[in-house]
Amino acid sequence: MDKRLNPLLTPWKIGKCEIKNRIVLTSMGGTDLFGWMEKNHFDKEGAKFILEVAKNNAGLVLPGCQPVYNPMFGQWLHKNKKMYKDLAEWMPEFHKTGAKLFVQLTAGFGRSFTISKMMEMLYTTPVIRTLSKPVMDLDMITASASPSPNRWSDKVPSREMTKDEIHKMIHSFAESSKMLMDAGVDGVEVHAVHEGYLLDQFTLPYVNKRTDEYGGSMENRYRFAIEIVQAIKSACDTDFPVSLRYSVVSKTKGFREGALPGEEFTEVGRDMAESEKAAKLLQDAGYDMLNCDNGTYDAWYWAHPPIYMPENCNLEDVEHIRQFVSIPVVAAGRLDPYVAAEAIEEGKLDGAGFARQFLADQEWVTKLIEDRPEDIRPCILCHNGCFNMCHYKGVPNDQDLSDSLHLARCAVNAETMQWNKHYIKKADKPKTVAIIGGGIGGMEAARVLAQRGHKPVIYEKEDSLGGTFIAASAESYKGKLRDLLAWYRRQMDNLGIEIHLNTEVKDLSQIKADEYIVATGARARKLNIPGFDKTIEACDFLAGTPVGNSVAVIGGGLTGCEIAYELALSGKDVKIIEMKDDLISQKGVCLANSSYLREWFQWKKTPVYLEAAVKEVKDGSVIISLKDGSTKEIPCDSVISSVGYIPDPITQEKGHVHLVGDCLNVGNLRTVIWKAYETAMKI
Repeated sequence: MDKRLNPLLTPWKIGKCEIKNRIVLTSMGGTDLFGWMEKNHFDKEGAKFILEVAKNNAGLVLPGCQPVYNPMFGQWLHKNKKMYKDLAEWMPEFHKTGAKLFVQLTAGFGRSFTISKMMEMLYTTPVIRTLSKPVMDLDMITASASPSPNRWSDKVPSREMTKDEIHKMIHSFAESSKMLMDAGVDGVEVHAVHEGYLLDQFTLPYVNKRTDEYGGSMENRYRFAIEIVQAIKSACDTDFPVSLRYSVVSKTKGFREGALPGEEFTEVGRDMAESEKAAKLLQDAGYDMLNCDNGTYDAWYWAHPPIYMPENCNLEDVEHIRQFVSIPVVAAGRLDPYVAAEAIEEGKLDGAGFARQFLADQEWVTKLIEDRPEDIRPCILCHNGCFNMCHYKGVPNDQDLSDSLHLARCAVNAETMQWNKHYIKKADKPKTVAIIGGGIGGMEAARVLAQRGHKPVIYEKEDSLGGTFIAASAESYKGKLRDLLAWYRRQMDNLGIEIHLNTEVKDLSQIKADEYIVATGARARKLNIPGFDKTIEACDFLAGTPVGNSVAVIGGGLTGCEIAYELALSGKDVKIIEMKDDLISQKGVCLANSSYLREWFQWKKTPVYLEAAVKEVKDGSVIISLKDGSTKEIPCDSVISSVGYIPDPITQEKGHVHLVGDCLNVGNLRTVIWKAYETAMKI
């Protein structure tokens, strides 16, 4: 192992609980031990994930948060005795790993609860709203410190919680913690004075307008969180450790308005001056650890950093707050393990928190210890599989129900939290499988086929593997995508996959195989307008085609916005033209990712023309028509077209021919990888 990482493997203590190393799995929805958005029960899928992480050298493991009041069916967490018994029977197996387990308990979501179109219908239809209460009582679930707008929908506002409801939650925290302690769990974490969840909403001045003992002064605003830890300590052994998930600074300008890295703004939530006092107040109340990052749901990109956020984005603030407490402090948020190790060695930090990287590769810590960093399948910070809660103008959470109910899956690892349907099974009869196209879809299919005992053979028309992913990973900030491409190429080498580069296959009769997988991708869509041939296609730009200083980007979807972002970062004068009424108005792109780009363009005053159609591309300008029927000429040196793609298979044959990736249906990296995996499983 690289000696720079040694500080990560030193022991430490939370209260009297000794942890074998400084690696912390921080909680993610979907990795719960008692189920997620379903009736509470001991969840074997969540337990399998938690155990895999523990077996692979994590020191402290935190499963997904458990609401003390379940949003589904209104269950109180402490009332299901059987699941605690099941947990107690499982804990000895967990403890064999040497790791420690803290279960995260949450008061809930308040105004941050993700509202879908179905929920809007439930809430706004009086009869259905009444009938649905036993299953989903939105009035209870979304209640907050004070009346406030929901993060996702104007149709389901939050009312003020009553003191009786607060006291019932405090009671459930205490009872649940006692039962967890009795089941052999090593500690609990209170979720959360963090990320704009319910407990945090009580602490934040822009949400909490109460005039009772839970509002007003700082001591009153933090009272809910303080009374929870006091109740837990009273119900449990006083040595039973209680961590707090904590956002150091809110980074928030207002409802649905975050503050970006480097932006000057007026904080409406918790600023650093208050945080310095609050951290000490919370420590003195009884919390034994602060598990830290930044942000709220209004500034979601701090707690769920997309690839545009800088690495270690929260570390400086966490290191600062550690100076004001004597209890251990953990940092999380796009954390680099080498940087975290240095901070721990210098005494600026106690633990290093990681989350999504464990979804991409549960063995990544083991691989670091074994000095095999190149074998780590990297998280690319896309949120496509784990947390693709999507929002754009006029639409609440636009997410498939399957994704809402099954968080914590992974775009780049089809097996994570899907072991019941995605697993390697040896082939009964090994076959030769010709794969046409050496992009990510082709390589994923080849990887799975080889592991099953088949003989995959890749035919790629270019001189290297990667396909359009080479262009997709080209922007300066996409190092993690380039890491994934390198990982796939290494897998091809390690598995001894036969590869024919510079070999274009136009007719499957050219090659002999038992089965064929076609992974030839898609072709760029073209607009039937004068001068369109003057545009530069998005992938051509990403592959190196030069542009002038002033660039118009046609298409404000994710690809177009990422190109515009890259151009702006390089100093170009950029304009974005989009037909829809919002940028990145597409399913599958997490709000944490899309809101960063929307707000960045707004901050930098990038001209954005929404509900605009391109009428003509000229030498030196673009003519567009606007919503009001007027036309506008936009001067520019170059025009980049990012208006989508059309599947481009070399054949539509069926039987022994299987289409995967964008040549079947244009999607994202998740759809490509999962479909390639499933296709390779069926052969």
